[in-house]
Amino acid sequence: MVIDVHVHTRHHPGPIRLGTGQTYATPEQLIEMYDEVGIDRAVILPGTNPECSHHIQSVQDVLEICERWPRFIPFCNVHPQQVRNSSDADLGHLMSWFKDAGCKGIGEVTANMPFDDPMVENLFRHAQELELPVTFHVATQVGGTYGMVDDLNLPRFEGAVDKFPGLVFLCHSQAFWSEISGDVTEETRGGYPKGPVIEGGKAVDLIMNSPNVYGDLSAGSGFNAVSRDPEFGYWFLTECQDKLLFGTDVCAPKNRYDVLVHLKNFLDEALADGHISQEVYDKVMGGNAVQLLGL
Repeated sequence: MVIDVHVHTRHHPGPIRLGTGQTYATPEQLIEMYDEVGIDRAVILPGTNPECSHHIQSVQDVLEICERWPRFIPFCNVHPQQVRNSSDADLGHLMSWFKDAGCKGIGEVTANMPFDDPMVENLFRHAQELELPVTFHVATQVGGTYGMVDDLNLPRFEGAVDKFPGLVFLCHSQAFWSEISGDVTEETRGGYPKGPVIEGGKAVDLIMNSPNVYGDLSAGSGFNAVSRDPEFGYWFLTECQDKLLFGTDVCAPKNRYDVLVHLKNFLDEALADGHISQEVYDKVMGGNAVQLLGL
């Protein structure tokens, strides 16, 4: 079974997203795209955080989509400032309701706040208590962008990993996956660095040595992490085969030509050419998601 752990869709696509020229893909469009390339199921991440939404979506919309099309799996989304804009707000009240409604995790959290902000830590604390994994986007700055903010080499995120050892983190975005290489700099960490991967990358260290850190390989950032240096990519996929998950981050119909297929084609070819085993392929493409999300 092939499971996409990171996708966005809307019942009602809303206005054109600035910079893309397109709206979000509808569930019907996604299903058509998935049938073309052989993706069986997908995790829908609600677009509720205002930092990253042209068109705010409710969790209820995602639940209704998943009820109508059972091949979709719902996550909920909670902003750290919800309920009372306070570090002691009862976010668990919301999370518990969403979990009872069928949500398997939280995300994509794109709140533009530091990982060690007390309100962010409050979100993590409640998610840990309810055993809901968190998918998040990392940003390099406050303002002008979206995602939880960290510094070079991810010290704030590493602190959260240590502080919340029972919380599963699903790591995503350029500012995380650029840390696959030990030579990442302040100038390159927000993009898609090319060339050989140098030993000492913080992302490798965290995924290999922290039981609660998993890699969400979606989008151009995840694909770039394993494909920029293929020999490293094959080693990394094999070495961390229990901690990596396939994803696309499809947002618009035009993504059928890029993130829908880029990572999948790379993994299909790696298997066909003997660079990774069938066991590694099966785990990354869906087995790890089945186990992690209790599917």
